[in-house]
Amino acid sequence: MSLDGSWYLCLAAAVFTIGAVGLLVRRNVLVMFMCVELMLNAVNLTLVTFARMLDDIGGQALVFFVLVVAAAEVVVGLGIIVAIFRRRVGATADDLHLLRG
Repeated sequence: MSLDGSWYLCLAAAVFTIGAVGLLVRRNVLVMFMCVELMLNAVNLTLVTFARMLDDIGGQALVFFVLVVAAAEVVVGLGIIVAIFRRRVGATADDLHLLRG
């Protein structure tokens, strides 16, 4: 039994909504970072679903590039977050002035 593509699109919309709400509501930088990753994964699911529905490989190629960008984001973002948490343990998203040299 195969599920219709609309089920995957609804799941992707729900995951993206959870990520967007978490990004807007939470102030912890690590939680915000995970919410951005959730949103990227929802976009990946949408691209794969449309690629499957349209019998086109282009969506899956875009997923590869999104994964590469997400990996680069993780490297740079976690480096910045760790540097901020080393200077101040209870850092929140409002503490961007710590990035000044």
